[in-house]
Amino acid sequence: MKIVVYNLGCKVNQYECDSLTRRLRAQGHDVSEHLEEADLYVLNTCAVTNEAERKSRQCVERCLRLRRDASVVVMGCASQNDPTQFASKRGVALVKGIAHKMGVADDLTRCGIELDELPAVYEDDFCAQATRTRAYVKVQDGCDRFCTYCLIPYLRGRSRSRAIDSVVRECEALARTCKEIVLTGIDLSSYGKRDGATLTQLLAALRDVPCRIRLGSLEVSAIDDGLLQASETLQAFCPQFHLSMQSGDDETLRAMNRRYTTAQYADKVALIRRYYPTAGITTDWICGFPTETEAQFRASEAFVRAIGFSQIHVFGYSPRKGTVADRRYAPLAGDVVKDRCDRAAAIAAQSKAEYLARAVGTATQVLTEELSDGYVFGYNPQYARVALPPDTPCDCIVNARVLRTDGTHLFAEPADKID
Repeated sequence: MKIVVYNLGCKVNQYECDSLTRRLRAQGHDVSEHLEEADLYVLNTCAVTNEAERKSRQCVERCLRLRRDASVVVMGCASQNDPTQFASKRGVALVKGIAHKMGVADDLTRCGIELDELPAVYEDDFCAQATRTRAYVKVQDGCDRFCTYCLIPYLRGRSRSRAIDSVVRECEALARTCKEIVLTGIDLSSYGKRDGATLTQLLAALRDVPCRIRLGSLEVSAIDDGLLQASETLQAFCPQFHLSMQSGDDETLRAMNRRYTTAQYADKVALIRRYYPTAGITTDWICGFPTETEAQFRASEAFVRAIGFSQIHVFGYSPRKGTVADRRYAPLAGDVVKDRCDRAAAIAAQSKAEYLARAVGTATQVLTEELSDGYVFGYNPQYARVALPPDTPCDCIVNARVLRTDGTHLFAEPADKID
């Protein structure tokens, strides 16, 4: 059977899709991760914003335009949030939620709505294969933080973690065929909190894995000397830290139920830079939270400029039914949110350009991935996108020297190939 397994969400979703793809291929199916004509489509959906949920619904229609008589299986956060929005659509055979996603492969003919109870312990039946140069490895699921704007803890359940030896086994296997592994989770910083393990211990256990290792999104509470010292013991750690910020104003952070201050955030960034002076510090910035005043937004602007992020994901606040913020606060006017997003995007572009400019003239290592627009593109350890000459081989790590930047990419010349 021709099956498409398609991800509409985060890196955790991608890992789950990769795992399901592996199992289905082992059963003899022809499986693709791209939207193309197929007998069956399996969609792993997202509900982090209203827009993400809308795109998940639209994807069902896109599938049926490719193959009118195909069957569609929908699973993930959007279907957990509201299964009826998919069950009523033409072509949808099965709607699952968060739990037991790998069970889809056990019986491809099942129909109806299956919303099992959210797991209390980590479901360790996933195992991805390296279908690309970079592999994602899920080590944690669920979230206990309950930020006032976020629906995910209600959909994914409480924090639960994968055993260290299970993570090590998969990473060792993946390292035979891929060049970089990204450790990911819904709340990676809470890894091991229920069983006494820590993210620091996990990194220490991965010290002999012979490939680049990168961390997914982190809370500032995870950053300390122990974690950074453990990262230094890895054979090839990528010094890029995605530190969730959301706002650069303390009052707004309190209204969001973010459990840190801007001073604490800045201190953790300074600590990272003591260990890794050229580290890429990336973040998310929510603009237009309902309680945010113009003065508070300007405080965020000043804070972001002072930090000097290498990349910022800017997005406007999205009211989510069922969250504390939606019950407690009236949203700001749409034109106010858009204006703040536009201003934030300009600051983000400037911050990124300044960070890239500091890399000109330096040596770096690029994991090459694709040929596009006359260049071979890849990422360096700090997660800057680098363009190399078109005759540079793909799927290898290249020593390179940065020649220039256009404010979005680095342009470099190769010195030699590592592997």
